[in-house]
Amino acid sequence: MGRGRWWGFVLVVAVAVAVVASTASQSKQDHLVSRIAFGSCSDQSDPQHIWNAINNFGPQVFIWLGDNIYGDIKHPFRLFGKERTLGPWKNTPRFTPSSKQEMEAKYKKAKTNPGYSRLRENTKVIGTWDDHDYGLNDAGKEFSDKITNQGLLLDFLDEPLDSPRRKQEGVYASYTFGPVSRQIKVILLDTRYHRDPLLSDGTFLGKSQWAWLGKELNGPASAITIIGSSVQVISNHSGATGPLFFFECWGRFPKERDRLFKLIADSKRDGVFFISGDVHFGEIARYDCATGYPLYDITSSGLTKAVEKAVPPPLHLILKFVAWFTPTTMRVMDRNCRDSSCTYGQPNFGAIEIDWDATPVTLKIEVRDINGFPVTGVKVPLLELQAGSVDPVAAIKAGEYQRHCSLEVTLPWLVRYRLAILFYGAVAVLLLALIGITSGAISISRRLLHKYKCD
Repeated sequence: MGRGRWWGFVLVVAVAVAVVASTASQSKQDHLVSRIAFGSCSDQSDPQHIWNAINNFGPQVFIWLGDNIYGDIKHPFRLFGKERTLGPWKNTPRFTPSSKQEMEAKYKKAKTNPGYSRLRENTKVIGTWDDHDYGLNDAGKEFSDKITNQGLLLDFLDEPLDSPRRKQEGVYASYTFGPVSRQIKVILLDTRYHRDPLLSDGTFLGKSQWAWLGKELNGPASAITIIGSSVQVISNHSGATGPLFFFECWGRFPKERDRLFKLIADSKRDGVFFISGDVHFGEIARYDCATGYPLYDITSSGLTKAVEKAVPPPLHLILKFVAWFTPTTMRVMDRNCRDSSCTYGQPNFGAIEIDWDATPVTLKIEVRDINGFPVTGVKVPLLELQAGSVDPVAAIKAGEYQRHCSLEVTLPWLVRYRLAILFYGAVAVLLLALIGITSGAISISRRLLHKYKCD
């Protein structure tokens, strides 16, 4: 064979291989997706048993929602001593950033975990970040290491070196899975890179990301659109738990949240719901007064970090009571929930199942425990996530519409602050009891002393 013919043969083979690879890649992208898992808040140093349940669920896509590692350094609570992290005399921050080398080591530990490695072999993994993998607790646009850490996150997610995500400011991205008419669009937001300080009610996403999000929502229709946010979109627990403690959430930036809801409504896009993380418990919330159909927010947090793991078992009942007693207008309350509060404070992951063969198509979205069993969930016909599916008159008669249309901040103050009232009331009773006991002890001591002197 002559040299010219040989190179021609090589060229034909190369083109054929490229076409086959492209076709295979496209075929994989167009493959019908019916199972998606998601999660957040995974400390690389904690036991990672939950990957067994996730792998057994068999997701075709897994979505990281942030705190994929705990990259920053957490200093212990100290009231006294050289490094004080509490009190008005505090002289040391509670959290400090890690070096690039330390972040790389933590990502490597997370990525090489056997359970997670098995998931990566069989599942398309995508994701965004939250504060601890961004690099610093509660940080926003002011954080100086965000450019370096963006590259580390994208390496962890196996993002191609020529990906636009490596050139843009922020890690937001979108993906489309499945064939036409059965497509699922996943929009992942970056709620860190451009975010103004808390309490500022400034921007949450930044100008460029807002413009991008508008294009994504007004782009080609899809049967389902999942918007992933690292922090809760619908629930605003800070509106009811303050001033005791606060959560980061969209509700802390009310103008931005209203803008998000309006953007979805104006796009006339059906089938939208949110998934979120951050808070270290699982929950499902619902808002009926934004788009003409119920907007759900399914929170799964965390894969290893959870509120009940942070306290001794005897205090779990107190945490369950606090979760039940905290007023909320958004949480979906269902008798099938494992706990009466319909929150779950142990390690968990989110599971989405779509029954494309059902008439109508049905969504089942659940928060599942470390063994893969559901602890709370909703089953929704896709027809209910279309504009006009909420009938206000019928809903009011059913007693649900008002509940899922009233924000926490609009609750009567006695209801809104009942947790704080209970806490401060309990502290006052304890102080009075302590004063009473101390006063009684002093009185008895004086009488005994007086009697001893008389004797």
